[in-house]
Amino acid sequence: MPELRRLRPDHAPALLAFERENRAYFAASVPDRGDDYFTHFDTRHAALLAEQAAGTCHFHVLVSTDPTTRGEILGRFNLVDVADGSAELGYRVAEKATGRGLATTTIHHLCTLAAEEYGLTTLRAATTLDNPASRAVLTRTGFTPTGEELLLGGRAGLGYVRPLKVGPKQGSKA
Repeated sequence: MPELRRLRPDHAPALLAFERENRAYFAASVPDRGDDYFTHFDTRHAALLAEQAAGTCHFHVLVSTDPTTRGEILGRFNLVDVADGSAELGYRVAEKATGRGLATTTIHHLCTLAAEEYGLTTLRAATTLDNPASRAVLTRTGFTPTGEELLLGGRAGLGYVRPLKVGPKQGSKA
């Protein structure tokens, strides 16, 4: 089973490979990151790590533990805009890793981590209306539609929310 790991500096090469390999796949259902993202990836990666160190975001990668693909990134799962016990969930899973329940399993795990390690009480999420797979994952993991209609990269979207059960380690940092 792949492992969810907190983003580190040494993940940069594998993360860039993940984003490049899956760019067209992701662009079919979520707004494209644009060429600038890839051109300035190292700068962007350093900025993410700085945000994480400041506690305003928690970035994670889902890493393969299979001996033949060990260290390969299969997904990224982020909690951004952390404030007042709340954060926005964002995620993407490699095309070759879809259909195996990895997104559902990882989001369940991340919700526990968000409550117990980061002290969060609510997660928000959003997805485009033309992304039924993401909408299904959010529903399976306890998110409910807010009824808020959004525009995500020029595409119609919908907001979701999930309250969290705060565990015994509330407020500690992982």
